[in-house]
Amino acid sequence: LAPFILSFSSLTAKVGKTSLIMSLVGEEFPEQVPPRAEEITIPADVTPEKVPTHIFSEIETCVECSAKNLKNISELFYYAQKAVLHPTAPLYDPEDKQLKPSCVRALTRIFYISDQDNDRILSDAELNSFQKSCFGNPLAPQALEDVKTVVWKNTSDGVQDNGLTLNGFLFLNTLFIQRGRHETTWTILRKFGYDDNLELTDDYLYPELRVPVGCTTELNHQGYQFIQQLFDKYDEDKDSALSPKELRNLFCVCPYMPWGPEVYMTVPTTNKGYISNHGYLCQWTLSAYLDIHRCLEHLGYLGYPILTEQDSQTAGVTVTREKKVDLEKRQTQRSVFLCKVIGPRGTGKSAFLQAFLDRDSSSAFCPYVINTVQVSNQEKYLILNEVDVETEFLKKSDASCDVACLMYDISDPHSFNYCASIYKQHYMESNIPCVLVACKVDLPEVKQFHGMTPAEFCYKHRLPPPMPFSTLSLDSTSKNIYTRLAWAAMYPYILTVTLMFVILMLVHGFFFFLLLTLCDCSFSLSISRHLNGSDMSNTTFWLRVALGSAVVAVLGFAIYRAVARLK
Repeated sequence: LAPFILSFSSLTAKVGKTSLIMSLVGEEFPEQVPPRAEEITIPADVTPEKVPTHIFSEIETCVECSAKNLKNISELFYYAQKAVLHPTAPLYDPEDKQLKPSCVRALTRIFYISDQDNDRILSDAELNSFQKSCFGNPLAPQALEDVKTVVWKNTSDGVQDNGLTLNGFLFLNTLFIQRGRHETTWTILRKFGYDDNLELTDDYLYPELRVPVGCTTELNHQGYQFIQQLFDKYDEDKDSALSPKELRNLFCVCPYMPWGPEVYMTVPTTNKGYISNHGYLCQWTLSAYLDIHRCLEHLGYLGYPILTEQDSQTAGVTVTREKKVDLEKRQTQRSVFLCKVIGPRGTGKSAFLQAFLDRDSSSAFCPYVINTVQVSNQEKYLILNEVDVETEFLKKSDASCDVACLMYDISDPHSFNYCASIYKQHYMESNIPCVLVACKVDLPEVKQFHGMTPAEFCYKHRLPPPMPFSTLSLDSTSKNIYTRLAWAAMYPYILTVTLMFVILMLVHGFFFFLLLTLCDCSFSLSISRHLNGSDMSNTTFWLRVALGSAVVAVLGFAIYRAVARLK
């Protein structure tokens, strides 16, 4: 059975309330009784119904009434209902005559969310927007002035620059409660997602969002618009970057700092090491892709539903269609792609990730980085995820991605074996495209202890040849690897088809060249014989032409069938 909550109150002092409670708990009359007992829970074993009883002492409202004279009967029950629906106790301490700390925290968050230009003052426009959001209608101009006048007369710093400060906002809510209008404060709190215990509800922070298998989550235009407005609000010096202080201010309405120090290794930053506007958008994109429910929680703390006038944060998120549908239709509307960077330890994976952000390698390990690349004149987000495990420990979930980047060290003879094993184990029979990267090309290359060279391996498995990479010389060739990865992720079939098309063109070109050579030789021979008066037949010439054409046709058909199977 749930605990029974009893309000044990009386308007008259020293009538025996405390004596009754202590006699029940101690099973004897106390000779020394304190002026007031603290809140106490009576154990179940001393009550007949075996139910624990909590005694939440308080007086919500005093009403003088009479059943005989029908005085204030309806008012009595109105205030009784009001005491349940809009309780005073969570908000206000009647002895100290001030708001409770939890109420102050909640109202402070609401103030900072409503202060849309971050000047620490609620202007008339911001107050009206707040009023309309909470109560449906803006205040009349005279009513707005009356509110500010009351605050100005009763506080020393409640009104500043003709606007309401935080202290003025807190005083105004204190005044509502003291005058018995605490339903006004409760309406505000519930609009901003708070429950009766002044905690944000799960329904508010974690709205339902179904993400089927094979689908991903991205911020849509509305989502990006909201977070960009937040950036503009807290970028106080307008340098298109957030300093650590500005970033803390942005998240001051959250109970904890959502982004840790690793963010500075994850996204592009400025020369000062600050998070740039671009890097800020990248981090939100990464959050929405990797952990959409945590992303929705953060958007809830920041007031997304209130400021955008939407039902929930899910209005700022798009769930993409299943990947298998994209493969069938040979096109995708996705903007974010995941690349797993896999290779043995010491290959240079961390340096490869940091180079994607135009940074030198760092000793600190950061499993994810994100940046944008141009694909078909479209800006796409590419996430690189370093997988630092041995071959036998790579689980299927670790291998799942949009494109796999298999890296090996050309100066380590054992390095390529790892890539070959991973490819055969996880990717050879999958639809996930793979790109091989030969790292540390600034060092002397050694022979790999594999059955075939990396180039031969790629040719056998219809993969593009390994792409060279070195952090010591980040030329266009090295940087093009990231674009190639994004291309492969967006068009997973294009690498193999392109490779086969190149082979087809080479074969056709070779046999066309051979045919021209045969024709030239036969024509020269025919002229020579004609000049010598010979009347030999042209049968041999046409036989060679027919044979060459047949060979080209057969090989062309065979390659066409291979490409068709790939498609």
